[in-house]
Amino acid sequence: VQLQASGGGLVLSGGSLRLSCLVSGSTLDAYHIGWFRQAPEKGREEVSCTSQTNSFTKYSDSVKGRFTISRDNANNTVYLQMNSLKPEDTAVYYCAVEGRYGTTWCNVSFEFDYYQYRGQGTQVTVSS
Repeated sequence: VQLQASGGGLVLSGGSLRLSCLVSGSTLDAYHIGWFRQAPEKGREEVSCTSQTNSFTKYSDSVKGRFTISRDNANNTVYLQMNSLKPEDTAVYYCAVEGRYGTTWCNVSFEFDYYQYRGQGTQVTVSS
């Protein structure tokens, strides 16, 4: 299973971007999905997680109300819609999927390295 994140770029403060994560080698509906980010000189943090059935979704306090996670199972693609971007959102963004554990996976904030499959990042830069 491979994950390929894309959609990053340079955007002005207040602008929007939509990140995509294409999952190949398996069907997306088997997985919980996580988005993470790592800013320069900081640790990787969880941005959002949505359960396999989309019955549970959570966001970090720093992005709540501005970011939206979604999935297109037919096209095996995960999205992160990012609105009202701020300079502090500047980071490399990563997607990951987990298919080994039950429905409560997203109830706990697991670190990126615990996910079953993890993708390479895409850079998001927000200028003021």
